[in-house]
Amino acid sequence: MRFIFGVAGSLAPVTLALADTPLPGDAALAPYQPQSRVSGLIRNFGFGLGGVLELWERSFSKCHTGIRFEDHLPTSDAAIPALVTGVADLAPDDGEATLIETLSFFDTHGYPVTGITVATGAYDVEGRSSGIVVFVHKDNPISHLSIEQLDGIFGAERDAGMRGFEWTPSGARGAERNIRTWGQLGLTGEWTHTPIQIYGHAPSGTTRFFRWKALQNDDKWNPNFREYVEADSKMIAAEDRTTQCLGVKSMLANELSNDRYGIAWTVMPQAKGISGIKPIALSARAGGPYVMPSKRRIQDCGYPLTRNIYIFVNRPPCKSLDPRLRDFLRYALSREAQQIVTANGNHLPLTGKLAADQLKKLN
Repeated sequence: MRFIFGVAGSLAPVTLALADTPLPGDAALAPYQPQSRVSGLIRNFGFGLGGVLELWERSFSKCHTGIRFEDHLPTSDAAIPALVTGVADLAPDDGEATLIETLSFFDTHGYPVTGITVATGAYDVEGRSSGIVVFVHKDNPISHLSIEQLDGIFGAERDAGMRGFEWTPSGARGAERNIRTWGQLGLTGEWTHTPIQIYGHAPSGTTRFFRWKALQNDDKWNPNFREYVEADSKMIAAEDRTTQCLGVKSMLANELSNDRYGIAWTVMPQAKGISGIKPIALSARAGGPYVMPSKRRIQDCGYPLTRNIYIFVNRPPCKSLDPRLRDFLRYALSREAQQIVTANGNHLPLTGKLAADQLKKLN
């Protein structure tokens, strides 16, 4: 434990996890060793993993010359629907399954879809499932927050919360847990009764992820919430294409950087080069450890708002995966495959521990 400046600028005992200590190298990942010779067709439908999937297929085919691939890779939005309709064997996806996708698969097959994490998202690469970062004005003495506090700041009272696709009363919370002033976070003086001004993303995959992690998948927001879309994206309206005043970069540069009492969540690529704001450390639970966003802590999933990259598969309960699919997924979790992820540079490779955890799902 070390002492850092906490809320209100006073010394407070806070466990702060190190941001950029080195990760174990490729040696921590198991090399690929075929368990048997497999052959036949593997149908992939969804997201091409930024070019990584094709490279994996080429490498895997050198070990298994009888394997063929049939790829339809228009978008992640097509991944799980292809499993639902039976036109895919594997469904690569650059994000988490949505509620509709989860329900659709369960209603069709009678059991949940299985997701295998094959890479972690990005830290600061545009459009590659970057982890969410929380920013405040540079003059704000806040240095860290918990996910529960983010719920209090950005969310509202609710009758229940989502657990998978179940609407469960364990996720309920009352208005007494709303956080609407900086004084509720321990700040004093001019901050005590000052309302918190909040900013974030409009409906998108990033927003869906934030709701899942911070608001228990509820969609009740603090009425003070102001929404923006990623700058230079297809979500910028034609009439806003020139000024992009509804873009996140504009919000960060022109609003948050001038709003001492503001707080925003976004992704690091949108904040590049913008002065007057600072990121803060986050913790999955009250009391820490509080983790600053960094490439290292995104890669090892130590940062609580890290996103993952998945390959979803239809695996009935208590049944083994088809050997073709199991061996290809084993390859995707291997040292050789993760070296390809590193070289590609769009996403971050798995650590040895994370890969080992995913391999257990294949047994």
